[in-house]
Formats: sequence, structure tokens, C-alpha cells
Amino acid sequence: MRLYRSPHGPFFTRCPPSENPYAETGYNRTAAKVKEWAGKFGGRTAATPKAAAEGQDFVMCCVGNDNDLRAVTLGADGAFAGMKKGATFVDHTTASAEVARELSGAADKAGSNSSTLRCPAARPAPKTAY
Repeated sequence: MRLYRSPHGPFFTRCPPSENPYAETGYNRTAAKVKEWAGKFGGRTAATPKAAAEGQDFVMCCVGNDNDLRAVTLGADGAFAGMKKGATFVDHTTASAEVARELSGAADKAGSNSSTLRCPAARPAPKTAY
């Protein structure tokens, strides 16, 4: 199984390399953060979300807000452009329901025939989320 995760705090750093059964590739908008993560946990790095998502079975993402989520998923270098057919996109961003619906439609239009799951992280969801 191949997995792309956006290294974002302790949520993404649970396994030391010797115990990690997954081949992980990370991307972060701050290159130094993903390099530090790769050095500590043995993952590979990618220069764009598209490159990180290419060939992966699961693509996991956690960013700050709706606009950040759009920035890493949409467009020529976005994760959706690199996802293979049948891959699953898991979003841990506490974002709006509007962007979740928008990105689900965008994934469908990208032709990847992939699944999108919305799994917000620890903060309470905004009142407009549901």
C-alpha cells in the first residue's frame, strides 16, 4: 500500500520508520517541514501535491482552511491531478461542508473515480459545516 500524507504535527508522526508498514510520501507547502519529517520518519518527499499523490492508494490531507484545501487539491499541481483511478482522498481539515461538496465534485470531474472522505481533526467544526 502506498500512502501520501501531508506531514502536519503529531497526527502524522506516530510510527518510527522501522515499524511503519506503509510506503509514505509527504508534501508540505513549507519544504523544510517535509524534509524534517522525512529525515525523522523515513518517508519520501514530493515537490507538489500532484507528485505526492501519484500512484498512491490513499491521499490524506490536513491544512488550515477551505482556501488552503483548494490550493493543495485543485489545479494542475493539485493532489486530484495525480490521483490514480480508485484512490481514496481523506481530508482531516476542519473545513466547511461547502468545500467538501465542491472537492467531491472536482474529484469526480478529474476522472479518477476516487472516493473522498471528510474526517475533521480535533477542533470543533464551524457552525456552517453541517
